[in-house]
Amino acid sequence: MVDDVEPGTIGRGRPLEGAELTVVSKQFTEQLILGAIMGIAFEAAGAQVLDRTGIQGSIGTRAAVENGDGDATYEYTGTAWITYLGNSRPIPDPRRQWRAVRDADAGKGLTWLPPAPMNNTYALAMNQANYKKYRTTTMSDVAKLSKSDPGAVTLCVEGEFANRADGLPGLEKAYGMDLPARNITQMDTGIIYTQTAKGACTYGEVFTTDGRIRSMHLVVMEDDRKFFPNYNAAPMIRTATLEKWPAIARVLDPITKKLTNSVAQELNAKVDVEGEDPHQVALEWLEGEGFVKKG
Repeated sequence: MVDDVEPGTIGRGRPLEGAELTVVSKQFTEQLILGAIMGIAFEAAGAQVLDRTGIQGSIGTRAAVENGDGDATYEYTGTAWITYLGNSRPIPDPRRQWRAVRDADAGKGLTWLPPAPMNNTYALAMNQANYKKYRTTTMSDVAKLSKSDPGAVTLCVEGEFANRADGLPGLEKAYGMDLPARNITQMDTGIIYTQTAKGACTYGEVFTTDGRIRSMHLVVMEDDRKFFPNYNAAPMIRTATLEKWPAIARVLDPITKKLTNSVAQELNAKVDVEGEDPHQVALEWLEGEGFVKKG
């Protein structure tokens, strides 16, 4: 990375001067933005940063940090707990979920710094017209509606979500729903948002930090029984790197605390809706928050 940035509220005294750090991320929009945020913060604190954002798949990103090809990334607690660590039951409390992941990975050469409020998990959402018609705000409300007016609860979902235990089958079981197959339409992720916005289905499967929720004015149903895992983003750092450069923690902590679902939706929308560059979006947000200054 070659951004001309100086310390703002983070990186004062340039505590990472002399560090050569490799930042990695997965290849979807949110990860590209988070990877850029992390790398630019390191630059402002004095480090030379190698940009390896955009790695295909979660497994490859984690492996890069484990084997030393990467030093740091923003990872999701639920992904680590279920995909990497092989657990089938999520922990409903987000802080306990993070602690469990932190403790399990401590012996693998990985250190998890405190998590962000942002939680990129599954949800169901509806358009404004359907919200005004049905007035559901929670998944329990949706379950009640499915019993009182079975034809009202139609879903647009991905094929994977329709068949996974931590997707629709588990959701129906957790909330006591039994939706007929004719009420469920499977489609690609991007189409789900547009079809839900049009009202082609009453509820669409969404990710809670997706920028299209805000741009399309969708209403997200609260998972009031905490069925879906917590996917809070948190810095996952190679322990050997953190031991050599402990200032990484204080550089990232104020930034991580600011990363809410609302912020993530806004930043993601700048890329996915407005067509902006993820790195530039990250840089402008960091400057706007005062974390870094232009050099």
